[in-house]
Amino acid sequence: MMQQYLGLKAQHPDLLLFYRMGDFYELFYDDARRAAELLDITLTNRGQSAGQPIPMAGVPHHSVEQYLARLVRLGESVALCEQIGDPATSKGPVERKVVRIVTPGTLTDEALLDARRESLLAAACELDGRWGLARLELSTGRFVLSEPPTTEALQAELARLNPAELLLPEDVQVDTTATCRGRPPWHFDPDAARDRVCSAFGVKNLDGFGCEDCTAAVAAAGALLDFVAETQRDAQPLLSGLSLEQPSDALLLDSVTRRNLEIEQSLAGDAKFSLVGLLDQCKTAMGSRELRRWLGRPLRDRAVLRDRHAAIGDFMRADAPGVAADTARHLLRQVADVERILGRVALRSARPRDLTGLSTTLACLPELIDALSVCQAPLTQACIQALGRHDVLADLLQRAIIDEPPLLIRDGGVLREGFDAELDELRGLSRNADGYLRDLEARERQRLGADRLKVGYNRVHGYYIELPRSQSGAAPDDYTRRQTLKNAERFITPELKQFEDKVLSARERALAREKQLYAELLERIAADMQPLSRAAQALATLDVLLCLAERANALHFTAPQLDDEPGVDIRAGRHPVVEQTTTEPFVANDLNLDDTQRLAVITGPNMGGKSTFMRQAALIVLLAHTGSYVPAESARIGPIDRIFTRIGAADDLAGGRSTFMVEMQETANILNNATPNSLVLMDEIGRGTSTYDGLSLARAAAEALATDIGSFTLFATHYFELTELAEQWPTTVNLHLDATEHRGRLVFLHRVKPGPANQSYGLQVASLAGVPRPVVRAAQRYLKQLEAEHHRAGGPQIGLFEPSQQPATPAPEQHPDQPLLDALAALDPDALSPRQALDALYQLKQLSQADG
Repeated sequence: MMQQYLGLKAQHPDLLLFYRMGDFYELFYDDARRAAELLDITLTNRGQSAGQPIPMAGVPHHSVEQYLARLVRLGESVALCEQIGDPATSKGPVERKVVRIVTPGTLTDEALLDARRESLLAAACELDGRWGLARLELSTGRFVLSEPPTTEALQAELARLNPAELLLPEDVQVDTTATCRGRPPWHFDPDAARDRVCSAFGVKNLDGFGCEDCTAAVAAAGALLDFVAETQRDAQPLLSGLSLEQPSDALLLDSVTRRNLEIEQSLAGDAKFSLVGLLDQCKTAMGSRELRRWLGRPLRDRAVLRDRHAAIGDFMRADAPGVAADTARHLLRQVADVERILGRVALRSARPRDLTGLSTTLACLPELIDALSVCQAPLTQACIQALGRHDVLADLLQRAIIDEPPLLIRDGGVLREGFDAELDELRGLSRNADGYLRDLEARERQRLGADRLKVGYNRVHGYYIELPRSQSGAAPDDYTRRQTLKNAERFITPELKQFEDKVLSARERALAREKQLYAELLERIAADMQPLSRAAQALATLDVLLCLAERANALHFTAPQLDDEPGVDIRAGRHPVVEQTTTEPFVANDLNLDDTQRLAVITGPNMGGKSTFMRQAALIVLLAHTGSYVPAESARIGPIDRIFTRIGAADDLAGGRSTFMVEMQETANILNNATPNSLVLMDEIGRGTSTYDGLSLARAAAEALATDIGSFTLFATHYFELTELAEQWPTTVNLHLDATEHRGRLVFLHRVKPGPANQSYGLQVASLAGVPRPVVRAAQRYLKQLEAEHHRAGGPQIGLFEPSQQPATPAPEQHPDQPLLDALAALDPDALSPRQALDALYQLKQLSQADG
């Protein structure tokens, strides 16, 4: 047995081998040690090798999925080894083979997947200086190729897609959070990969998919398909098509921008307070995944976006379409995850409850189509057409599968009575066995006059008729002795033998017949795979559109105007997430960027709302490009190609990058890649270094964005010197977030107004944050000293850009009692203990004597 195990393990050295032994999957040697540590299961031993005990650990076969889920979440991969031989005919160990390989990117089982997120397997390689990227969601069959032009673009794509597993040539490394798996370089051979992809789709060339000349992407696709074939063995996965994504088709967002805009999770790591957390009210898992795809890749195709806006507007109407939308959302509650069910059907791993879910979904499609028939939006009508009616298959599944089937087909009892006559007969034999035996026992007692005769069953000898030894001599000629006991004899008759042969095999034959019929059902569903896939995509699209319509109604969103004129004009814009989480009324603000004002320098106090104002502008642009309505009274959005953000302070200690280095690298990315059609958010550039360096860098970056690049830029800063730029560059304007002091307290008004702020209120914000009063008072004292020094030097602030050529004004002579006055001003009598007050009094006395 261990020879067999070691032979299989040698074929999969990098995987944890789950070796089936009876009711358990066992692991040995290092696999056992690792599994025991990761799964917190008992590590034991069995037998010996080279005089040492063999480490062993195991998990029950009936609960293996939960252990697989835990291992996959930890980035592990597992090979499942099953018995395929017949124990009755096997000499030595029963034949076994690896029937399934589970890796993070090849999951299809419902128990191992997050229903509302994609689980992607990706492959990447570089050919002739260009990257190729292929990705497949094995559970749904979505297969997409792209060719990022640079390593930075590849990393941005990986950050967007967040694949569960990434295949790379063994000698290649990429900065990503995905589980990376090195593959031999020849798996990425372009010619072999092209043949592999063509074979998978049954075509002679890839012109029909638009990727015949995408050598790098096709090479990655070939390596990916090889890996899928290796892990899925004899099963053929569903491939719902092959599509090519072009960078120019979408609004590009790098990983930093996605994080700063909090699209899928907040900066604190909470998905609830993210854009997806606010918008995702989809009724199906398919819809949730589709919504994430829309938000993750905003489109630039105005025709597609306008179709989505029109469909949402149709659903929002108060008349019949609005009623239809409510009905449709209610019906979608009955819809199962058809995309992933079809993926499992293709792999022939669909479970009985998958078929029940598919049956329920197909049964509700006619009602859904009827409900939406009043909607006139072209996109809605296209979805209705794609749904189709699948009456024959729906009827077949309804007749075949019971309402609440067991989890696995191997347990039997999945198919309904009356679906198959042969199955019914076999089941009847098994069920009626007890009744037949009771009748036989009564007949034989009467026939022999033996009231102590009984009919029974023994697992070793089968069915028998038992007579007490005192009556065994009266056994008739058709009784054949089967077993002798101390006080009884057991016999078999031709009639009972015939019944035994029929009944003992009836259950096994019934289960075999049921498995055969179930496999035929899967084949029948697979025959309709393409129309069912189109219906699943239509259901997901409808779910997203209905969800966005409901959100637009509930959150008071409006339809954006997609304009061909450059610029962003937002009236009463709001941050959708902050508005829903704040306890105070949200203050809406306007923003206008066009050819006459491309750079807005934004000043104002910390906590005043500068970051919120900038982020809401970016989110409104992003939502408009997903086809959603937007949180504003109105929004006119011109052509935008990218959104960049440089917000907040963060370091990368593991990568050896300080906060300032991260800030400068993000700034460099923007300055190197922004275009006149980019929307750029810059917050507090230069704050991570000295005042003069930071101010110089901030001005230079602003100048480049305003004059050389010409992007639509929101530039938040605490350097008041930058407000002078509006006087020098005609396309620059000043904005500020308003605040006021009331009864000694700072009040944020969150209102965006023209012009620069008059002060930063830094000490007031520190006080609001709970900085101890003595520290704030000391800061006030130092601030006065600094301002006095600046005043003596020629002004309240250093004029970096227009330095004064006049000689500095001589410093006024210091008052002789100034140290005593400063110490007195720093005292807070209310905060002093009696002992501290006495010490302070002594200190003041010493100062007065020194001054005297």
